Amino acid sequence: MAPLTPKLDDAKRLVVKIGSALLVDRKTGALRSDWLHALAEDVARVKGRGTDVILVSSGSIALGRSALGLGRGDLSLEQAQAAAAVGQIRLARAYEEALAPHQITTAQILLTLDDSADRRRYLNTRATVGALLGLGTVPIVNENDTIATDEIRYGDNDRLAANVAVMAGADQLVLLSDVDGFYSANPVDDPGARRFDVIEMVTPEIERMAGDAGSGLSKGGMKTKLMAAKTASAGGCAMVITEGSVMHPLTALESGANATWFTATTHPQAARKRWISAMKPKGILTLDAGAVAALTRGKSLLPAGVASVSGAFKRGDPVSLVGPDGARLGQGLSRYTVAEADAIAGHHSSEIEAILGYPGRAALVHRDDLVL
Repeated sequence: MAPLTPKLDDAKRLVVKIGSALLVDRKTGALRSDWLHALAEDVARVKGRGTDVILVSSGSIALGRSALGLGRGDLSLEQAQAAAAVGQIRLARAYEEALAPHQITTAQILLTLDDSADRRRYLNTRATVGALLGLGTVPIVNENDTIATDEIRYGDNDRLAANVAVMAGADQLVLLSDVDGFYSANPVDDPGARRFDVIEMVTPEIERMAGDAGSGLSKGGMKTKLMAAKTASAGGCAMVITEGSVMHPLTALESGANATWFTATTHPQAARKRWISAMKPKGILTLDAGAVAALTRGKSLLPAGVASVSGAFKRGDPVSLVGPDGARLGQGLSRYTVAEADAIAGHHSSEIEAILGYPGRAALVHRDDLVL
């Protein structure tokens, strides 16, 4: 039986990756303003049906090098970072101006690989993205090329987009590319290469088919897209590669444009719960009967329901949850350190600021970070 092809109009939370070669004219270094405004119309239409949208966009270095007159040759690290600093302002303004006529507020988020590797920063970023989407904005995410070095960079926005999709709990990721899907060989070199409509698993055979070809402005090739597909699908997010240079590329995809879909084996929340449950707990929260009852009804764990705290954990670390009789109920990610959790245990959330000396989150363990 042929695998079922996902549909873009089924997405509840959508991440769209835009490469430099789509956004910036390769010959002139100028912004492709007409294309960006057409994409903005697509985004507005998708948002209009209730879908959250996040854009992961390259283009800051390409725009900045043009503004600084750095030409088309290789840039030193310092030149690339300087170009990013200049271009990032232009990139953010371009998206703001394109989406404003649709009454859409934009936000800018700049990330490095460290922001994913450090759990506390990862959780902060996730919470910020969630808050922005809840307020109806379209976050524009890019790698922080102004400060990123090889040790702390993603290296390409395919990988960044997949990590953002998993972090945000997106169920679909669109890679707008300079090719219309994944082929069995490079179609430029091999006229007999065939395009896959759907790939259910990235196997070693599929990986051998990938080449390294990329455009002059982009960093990623097909191998990086396969890496992104593996990250996304493991996180419960379907991913699609499609031709992005056409006007209204999302509309074209919905209308049946050539594409290759990589299916997800689960949904985002289930993948996150599985990830949390596989962690080794670093502490124990003993709950009272009222808290146990609240958790079984799908509520978050509030400090008032915690009878005692033990262990050595930091914010974002996994902790075991046990009932009054010592029976293990599950585990979750703590929003406080062990010292903070011990101080606020048994107290109402309204008392947190007075106890700690600064405002805190109402839940000690949020239901989204909880597995029973």
